[in-house]
This record gives sequence, structure tokens and C-alpha cells, in this order.
Amino acid sequence: MNDKHEHDKHENRKPLTFTIDGQTFTTHDDDQEAASLLRLAGVDPAQYDLAKVKHNGEPKVYRDEKVIDLNDGDAFVTVRQSAQVA
Repeated sequence: MNDKHEHDKHENRKPLTFTIDGQTFTTHDDDQEAASLLRLAGVDPAQYDLAKVKHNGEPKVYRDEKVIDLNDGDAFVTVRQSAQVA
């Protein structure tokens, strides 16, 4: 599949709106890696993890390489990774 076809395929999908740390983003691509979403929000994936706020208020933290199935209205927060002790 060429890049043009991939782009067109995403453009034909219904746009999804979601938030990261309260900032609203819109995409046509409903499956993205957590690291890509962190970069979209301007956050360094090496220092932060992405967490989805579940209905009970508890966060579900995703590894950077985890592909997330996005749904319209999803809410995410960034979580500072623990400092590594040498």
C-alpha cells in the first residue's frame, strides 16, 4: 500500500476528538501508538507515559509502543515516569 492510499483511507474515516491533559485533538486515524500521541501533545515519550482516564477515574497507563484504539471522546493524561536511580 502506498502512502497516498493510506492517507486517503484515514481521511475517509469519521474524525475522532480526544483530549490529552485537557487539550483537544482531532484525528482520522483510530489506532495510534502511545508515543505518537505523546509527541502530538508536545511531550517527550522518554520522560512521560500516556494514561487513559477510565470511567471510574482510575488511569490505565500505556507503554510507548502500545497501539491504542481511539474512540471519540477519550480522555488521556500524561504521567511523569519515575526517575531512574543509578
